Amino acid sequence: MVRRDRLRRMREWWVQVGLLAVPLLAAYLHIPPPQLSPALHSWKSSGKFFTYKGLRIFYQDSVGVVGSPEIVVLLHGFPTSSYDWYKIWEGLTLRFHRVIALDFLGFGFSDKPRPHHYSIFEQASIVEALLRHLGLQNRRINLLSHDYGDTVAQELLYRSVELQTSLSSEVHWFKSLLKDGGVLSPILTRLMNFFVFSRGLTPVFGPYTRPSESELWDMWAGIRNNDGNLVIDSLLQYINQRKKFRRRWVGALASVTIPIHFIYGPLDPVNPYPEFLELYRKTLPRSTVSILDDHISHYPQLEDPMGFLNAYMGFINSF
Repeated sequence: MVRRDRLRRMREWWVQVGLLAVPLLAAYLHIPPPQLSPALHSWKSSGKFFTYKGLRIFYQDSVGVVGSPEIVVLLHGFPTSSYDWYKIWEGLTLRFHRVIALDFLGFGFSDKPRPHHYSIFEQASIVEALLRHLGLQNRRINLLSHDYGDTVAQELLYRSVELQTSLSSEVHWFKSLLKDGGVLSPILTRLMNFFVFSRGLTPVFGPYTRPSESELWDMWAGIRNNDGNLVIDSLLQYINQRKKFRRRWVGALASVTIPIHFIYGPLDPVNPYPEFLELYRKTLPRSTVSILDDHISHYPQLEDPMGFLNAYMGFINSF
C-alpha cells in the first residue's frame, strides 16, 4: 500500500513537472532575436540586397580610392557574417577602388531558407552572381577569405576565375557536435542560446583578444536574424562536402599560378602551430605566409586588425 502511494505521488510529481516544463520550453523556443546594436544596424542600413533564384542576399559595396582599378571581395567564415570584416573595412577602402562583401546564403542578413540543401557550390555561384549583378564579372578580382569562405574561394579557383587570392585560417569550434549530432542536430540548434554560443566561440580567440560581450551579441544577433540558428546544422554539411571534394579543392589551390598568401594566427587551436603551418607549406610551397603575434588565434581580422591589414597590404603591394 505504501509503495503504491509512493508511485502515485511520483507520477503526479512528474505530471506537474511536465505541465510546467512544456510552456517554459515553448516560451524558450520562441524567444525573439536580440535587437541590433547601433553599429550592426548601421552596417545593415549601409548595405544592399540582390536576388539570387528568388532569395535575398545581403552585401556591402564601398567605393574607395578614386582611379584605382583594383577590387577586393571578402568571404566570411562560419557561423558569422560579412560583419567580421568591419575592423579592416576602412583600411581596405584606402587601397582598393571597390571593397565588396556578402553574407552567404544562410548567414547574417541574407535569407535562410529551410529546408534547403546548402552547399559550397551554391555559395560560389552566389558570389559569381553578385559580380555579374555589379557588372564586375570580367574584372580581375582580389579575394580575401576566412574559414568557410576559404572553401568557397577554392571552388571559385577551380572554376578558373582570374583571381589573386589571400586565404586566412579555417575550421571551427562546435562544428563536430552539430554536424555529427544526427537526429539531435535540429534539437541542439533550437536549444542553442547566447550563453552556449559565446562559450563555444570564445576559445577560438586568443586570451588577450577575445571579443567583448557586446561584440558577441552582434555575432549572435546576426545568427538569430531570420531564425538562422535553425539552419546551422544544414550549413555544417559543408564539412562533409570538404571531405568528399578534397581533391578538387586542394588541387585547385596547388595548381594555380596566381599569388596566394596565408595570414596565420599561431595560437589557433584548430590549426595548431607548427604542425598545421608545416603541412600548409608542404602542400602549397609557392604560397607566401604571414605569421602574426603569438597570442593571435582563429579570427586575426578581429583580434589584430592592424597586423592583419599590414600583412595583407604587404602581400598586395608585392606584385
